[in-house]
Amino acid sequence: MIRYIRRAAALLLLLLVALLVNAARIQVFQADELDDNPANRRNSIARYDQPRGEILVGDRPVTGNRDSGEQLTFERTYLHGPLYAPVTGYASQTYGTTLVENAEDPVLSGTDPLLAPLPFWNEFTHGRQPGGDVATTVVESMQRAAYDGLGGRRGAVAALDPTTGKILALVSTPSYDPERLSGTGSAVADAWARLNASTSRPMLNRAIRQTYPPGSAFKIVTAAAALDARVVTDADAATDTPSPYVLPGTTTTLPDEASGCGKASLAEAIRVSCNTVMAHLGVETGLRRMVETAERFGFNDTGLRIPSGVAKSNFDTEMSDDQLALSSIGQFDTTATPLQMAMVAAAVANGGDLRRPYLVDRVATHDGDTVSRRQPESYDRPMSPSTAVQLQRMMVDAVEDGTGANAAIDGARVGGKTGTAQHGLDNSGTPYAWFIAWAQARDSGRPAVAVAVVVEDASADRTDISGGGSAAPIARSVMEAALDR
Repeated sequence: MIRYIRRAAALLLLLLVALLVNAARIQVFQADELDDNPANRRNSIARYDQPRGEILVGDRPVTGNRDSGEQLTFERTYLHGPLYAPVTGYASQTYGTTLVENAEDPVLSGTDPLLAPLPFWNEFTHGRQPGGDVATTVVESMQRAAYDGLGGRRGAVAALDPTTGKILALVSTPSYDPERLSGTGSAVADAWARLNASTSRPMLNRAIRQTYPPGSAFKIVTAAAALDARVVTDADAATDTPSPYVLPGTTTTLPDEASGCGKASLAEAIRVSCNTVMAHLGVETGLRRMVETAERFGFNDTGLRIPSGVAKSNFDTEMSDDQLALSSIGQFDTTATPLQMAMVAAAVANGGDLRRPYLVDRVATHDGDTVSRRQPESYDRPMSPSTAVQLQRMMVDAVEDGTGANAAIDGARVGGKTGTAQHGLDNSGTPYAWFIAWAQARDSGRPAVAVAVVVEDASADRTDISGGGSAAPIARSVMEAALDR
């Protein structure tokens, strides 16, 4: 009898061991797979069971939360949603997250270890802390000036603090209200379908995710390369460039819309925006030096994050001389985001030192205790300090007595460069209007802001009229807001 009891006990022990092994397999080895299974709603229920942390502009939240009364309890709300959508992105129970809502999701959802009271606390407790807050670098007055200036036209504005890299404004229009996508159900699905079907593409962040031919605004890059390469040793001396200019190796002539460009100096070419001089200087500088300079400004960088990913701005690394000539005036395959062109202006304003752009200033717990703060850092040095000083003078001349007159501000030193980028089959598309600029108070030792504006649907009768007429006034409004801080 005892023998049978022992056998039964052994069998029960074996079954117990099997159960423990299976429990360990499920809870330890298959935990991540089960957590990620779409049929498992526990993570979603837990994720939305507490309010999400706030995104701040200044010290004020531009996001919020509301109790939906549904199984997924808290839905995201947005204050002035269309104004800040290019910064915040959306946090949707149906479609996920984008932009800062995505890049800082661990903080906002309370899972980031930085928010825990002790190291490895979340791992041991398998819990989450109250959502932390993310303070952005955006300045409300500048954001509004950019948004109101665009007036719903297709376009974008990016503004930087040249000495730190802080992004002071990031606007893309037409915009949308991310709150419409926050929850679940047919209303959210209908809003998603309408937004994606719209020809104006309101959910496209044109400031960091769309690239455009920069046109004549790119001439600042070409000028920096030519000066540093000593192709130009005297910016006020006449060049040997005819107008029109025959592209190397072809019979195609490149004309000038501005008058007086034949043999014009570099300074004059920047002031009135001569295509011929700048195309010729790009060829004389050479492909290698042009590529090196463009890449030090940020072109061809596929890893730039602010913390959201930024589309690569392009400057081809292999070109014939005729293609290089066109690329040197911001045409051919040269493309740039508005943020990239703001970086160009910022490098000039900051004496040749380009600071890495960033959008998140600090991260704090729900109680307001700062747990991390971003420190400014150098991105690269695209030009020598002496070249930067010369370009500052040329850009100031372009505003005070050239194509950028609409950006002038009383009591401030303003430098700018207009641009009108041709595109479409045989350049049949309406030109993109560009303006890049920086501003510095007369009594200040440092620049206040660098800005880039692009307007897609501007009207132009000739090169640079559109940039000066359509984009420069928007830049002026943003710079005035920066100077008034």
